[in-house]
Amino acid sequence: MDDDTLFTIGPLAERTGLTVKTIRFYSDKGIVPPAAHSPTGYRLYNADAAARLELVRTLRELGIDLPTVARVLAHETSVTAVAAAQAEALDVQIRILRMRRAVLRAVAERASHREEMELMHNLMRLSEAERQRLINDFADATYGGVDANPALVELVRTSMPELPDDPTTAQITAWMELVELVQDNDFRAAVRVMAEYQARERADGDTTGLHHDLTEAVRTEVGKALADGLSADSPAAAAIIDTLTARYADTFAKPDDPRLRRWILERLDIANDPRVEHYWRLVSTINNWPEPPDMAPIFTWFATALRAHPGT
Repeated sequence: MDDDTLFTIGPLAERTGLTVKTIRFYSDKGIVPPAAHSPTGYRLYNADAAARLELVRTLRELGIDLPTVARVLAHETSVTAVAAAQAEALDVQIRILRMRRAVLRAVAERASHREEMELMHNLMRLSEAERQRLINDFADATYGGVDANPALVELVRTSMPELPDDPTTAQITAWMELVELVQDNDFRAAVRVMAEYQARERADGDTTGLHHDLTEAVRTEVGKALADGLSADSPAAAAIIDTLTARYADTFAKPDDPRLRRWILERLDIANDPRVEHYWRLVSTINNWPEPPDMAPIFTWFATALRAHPGT
């Protein structure tokens, strides 16, 4: 079709695949105006109108609203800018829809009652910043104003639970439990006691960090004892305690004596709160990290063995 050829709305509809009614609507809105009118008043269009209609149809099928389409055709904005903005808006909508789908699946799988479903939905609606604020509030309430182990405080603040765009039922359930846990006053008080204990230890010269090597030594030695079914009050357990207290003495530059064992036991009694381990399991589930090892049986056996073998 020649650029100078004029044709009525019927042939234009056949060329573009749009209905006469649709073309008339766009024409009335000034989006695709006629190039001229026939002596009898019929609207006449040219090849440029057909091209504009093709662009309009494409943009509309991609979900672009009519005012924005008009701005593109008036060269007030570019197709590139509109496409980028629309893609970003769709990303937000997709995340919202995925989250809703995850909540509905969780409700169905857990046979949730109405109150739990509403709580789940409200928690999922929180922005990432609001979710982070919950954890930061917990860290402020438990570690704020206390010179606790800085490595641990940093770990709490940086290990921020981040729900994926398409969370599983397990991740949604973990997030619900985590919110409940970090707002539990008893748990906060227990963690505060740990923080204050760490502060006292730091004031006494313990600034050596999280002691990963020492923790691994305890996990290895006690893990073998548990695997072998070794009783914590047995003579064989005493040898394991001797090995471990020697490691503690070397790490903290303390004498390996009964006082050291009482000190280790005090540390275990304060730190061995199963809710702390549960906290890290929930964070790992939400972030899809490897599940942390279950240290509760390790520390329980270690504490029992220390009581059974206080040293001489």
